[in-house]
Amino acid sequence: MKFKLFKDRKGKADQAKNNKFVKLAREIYVQARKGGINPDANFGLKTAIASARAINMPVDNIERAIKKATGGNEDVDYEEIYYEGYGPGGVAIMVKCLTDNRNRTAADVRSIYSKRGGNMGESGCVSYMFDEKGVLTIDREVYDSLDEDTVMMQVLEAGADDLTVSEDSFEILTHPHELEAVKVELEGQGYHFASSEVRWIPQNTIAVEGENAEKLLKMMDAFEDNDDVQDVFNNFEISDEEMERIG
Repeated sequence: MKFKLFKDRKGKADQAKNNKFVKLAREIYVQARKGGINPDANFGLKTAIASARAINMPVDNIERAIKKATGGNEDVDYEEIYYEGYGPGGVAIMVKCLTDNRNRTAADVRSIYSKRGGNMGESGCVSYMFDEKGVLTIDREVYDSLDEDTVMMQVLEAGADDLTVSEDSFEILTHPHELEAVKVELEGQGYHFASSEVRWIPQNTIAVEGENAEKLLKMMDAFEDNDDVQDVFNNFEISDEEMERIG
């Protein structure tokens, strides 16, 4: 899944960061409303705050979102919904939304699917192709001397399920409910993480190129620009060469 490459390509760093701040503030608000304001007793809130800190979201923004959730005067009630479907080339896509208007969001998401060569399906039509996992990411630039076999041994002993390695990062996969315990154990061994989150990981990936790749990137752009969309999970891969061609 080359979602990171897609984000790098946009070249609108400030706007993208602002959008992420807004979406994470909404996630923090929802988690605080749902499970209380104590992160130690609310895993969802703790994860959302960790994600916010990972992108240097100002502490004031985080505190404001929590305070808003406990103010009692807020009429907005957000609902978490996943919209599943297919993109060009038959790739599987799951769109996570937080919305205060289900009809508006469903119409917007359906439009994004259809205008870019895809179609929104029924709930469950693609989720069986993904596994929900906790994901801890280690930046290899920060830990350039880490030995892969040593990391694998340590993360498995800490209770993780697996380790995936790329040129840029180590990704430690856990059961969602074990994410925090594994994180704490590895932090005790001196590790620091670029991100800590729960994601839907595809069981298999599909390589796309040409027109399908271009349509998929435009679809991802449109989803990211939608205020109700919190995250997008997919099972497509685009090669570095193809990304360079598309520009």
